[in-house]
Amino acid sequence: MLDLVIAARRKDLGGFEVGRVLPFMRRRMVGPFIFFDHMGPVDLPPNVPRTTDVRPHPHIGLSTVTYLFDGEIVHRDSTGAQQAIRPGAVNWMTAGSGISHSERFDGPIRQSGGRVHGIQAWVALPESQEETEPSFVHHGADELPVFGEPGVSARLIAGRAFGLSNLVRTQSPLFYIHADLHPGARIGLPGEYPERAAYIVSGRVDADGQEYAAGQMLVFTGSSDPVLTALDASTVMLLGGEPLGPRHIWWNFVSSRQDRIEQAKADWQSGRIHLPLNDDQEFIPLPEDPKPAPEPMS
Repeated sequence: MLDLVIAARRKDLGGFEVGRVLPFMRRRMVGPFIFFDHMGPVDLPPNVPRTTDVRPHPHIGLSTVTYLFDGEIVHRDSTGAQQAIRPGAVNWMTAGSGISHSERFDGPIRQSGGRVHGIQAWVALPESQEETEPSFVHHGADELPVFGEPGVSARLIAGRAFGLSNLVRTQSPLFYIHADLHPGARIGLPGEYPERAAYIVSGRVDADGQEYAAGQMLVFTGSSDPVLTALDASTVMLLGGEPLGPRHIWWNFVSSRQDRIEQAKADWQSGRIHLPLNDDQEFIPLPEDPKPAPEPMS
C-alpha cells in the first residue's frame, strides 16, 4: 500500500539547484537509501564558473551513486579515480572508512554550456562494512541490462529485480531502476523487498487511483504489489531494499555510531582524509555545528 508521499524540497547548492527528497522527517530511509537528490534539470550557460562546481568534500559509511539523464560531470576522488560521468552509466563510490571527492563541469559543458540533469543517491553500508577500504567503480550504459515491454523501457542500475542482475557490486540487498514510460504504460515494483519507493522524475503517474506528478516520491509498505500507470510520457526511478537499522547522518557522514561521526569531523579538519589526487588545491571546510547531534535515522 502507499504509505507516504514525499515532495522534493528545492535547495540551492551555489549556482546549481537540487530537489532533496531523502532524508525526510517522517521517512529517513527507504531500504539502505539514506539520501536522494534530484539534480536539475538546469541549462548551464557557456563558460560555466568554477563556483558552480562541487569542491572536494569528505564522506564515510556510505556509497554514492551518481546517475545522469543529460550532461556530463567529472568525478575525482582520493583513491586516484578520475571519471567523466555521462548519461546512463553507473558511478558507484564507496566511502567506507573515509574518502573525498569533487564533481566538476570540466568537460565540454565548461566552455559551451548545456543541460545537466540527474540523480545522486547515497546508500548506507551495513555495520560490518562501514570501515571498508574506499573505492570507485564505473559501469558504462552498455554494461547495464535494459528490459521492458511495449511502452516501457527500463535499465537496472544496481541490485536485483525482475530476475535480472548486473556487474554493479552492492553491499546489501537492494534494487535501483530507471524506467521511461509511454502514456498508458504500466510498471510494477519488485515484490521481494520490504521497503520500496518510486520517484517521479518527469510526467504524471497513477497509483491506487490517485494522480502524482514530477518531484514526488511514493513510498510503499506491506506485501501488496504496487503498479504505476503513466498518464503522460514519464520517467520514474524505482528503488528500495532491505533495511539496515538506524543511522546517524551529519553533513556528508553516515554511521551507525555517533562517536564515529565525531571522529570523521576531526579527521576532515586535521587533513587525515586526503584530498583527491588530481584536485587538491581547494576543499569545502567542515560546517559549523551549533546544534545538538541529530537522532539516528531508520
